[in-house]
Amino acid sequence: MTVTSWNRLAGTSVLLDGFHALKHAVRFGAEVPVAVAVDRRAALALAEELAPDVRDPLDALLTEVPESTYTSLVARPHPTAVAALAVRPSRAANLEKLAHTPRTAPVVVLDNPRNLGNAGAVIRLAAGFGATGVVTTGTLDPWHPTVVRGGAGLHFATAVERLAVDELPSGPLFALDPEGDDIRGSKLPDDAVLAFGSERSGLSAELRARADHLVSLPMRPQVSSYNLATSVAMTLYHWSLTGGAFRA
Repeated sequence: MTVTSWNRLAGTSVLLDGFHALKHAVRFGAEVPVAVAVDRRAALALAEELAPDVRDPLDALLTEVPESTYTSLVARPHPTAVAALAVRPSRAANLEKLAHTPRTAPVVVLDNPRNLGNAGAVIRLAAGFGATGVVTTGTLDPWHPTVVRGGAGLHFATAVERLAVDELPSGPLFALDPEGDDIRGSKLPDDAVLAFGSERSGLSAELRARADHLVSLPMRPQVSSYNLATSVAMTLYHWSLTGGAFRA
């Protein structure tokens, strides 16, 4: 029955690849109709050690399956041999979260990103800082399985959507650009929209034209750029020092 349910749901669900992705998804309220583990007892022991708050929900969710069944369900087996399918949050619900004002934390915009792993790392960062959401423009699907894997299931902790530039949430738009003012002289408000260009070509002309402020990260001369996720981390950390920060 588990395999039948998995095959029926796989085409429309979010793959949670590994224990940590499942842990985060459950912790942040994801609907998980099916979850499997090669060694159920080991998975629950891991939960007891690392995430006791989700141990009981995982006990109710996990079904033990043979390793051959597990590997037939996932393209890239995870070292923890745990996988699950979750229901993707509705686009309407995410758009409502992104549009809600007043905001208490920024929205991160990745302008035409190219690297799936980078996008996942940014979503993980945004969730950690309590950002309102992560928006991508362009063709990259922010819910691609590789992005979800890189985000460790933390898509469910923030609003993740793909929008056109003219659909971005309201708020003062701070775009990261090497020609911008040093970010250390700027205070980033809680309702800021923080935009980052693609790894290869930077900001699109459309987004750059819409920006209210161009800001730059401090960088040693002759160093050409930072990794995208590093740039987002530095910017959110600056916001946490000058504008606000997630508070438990």
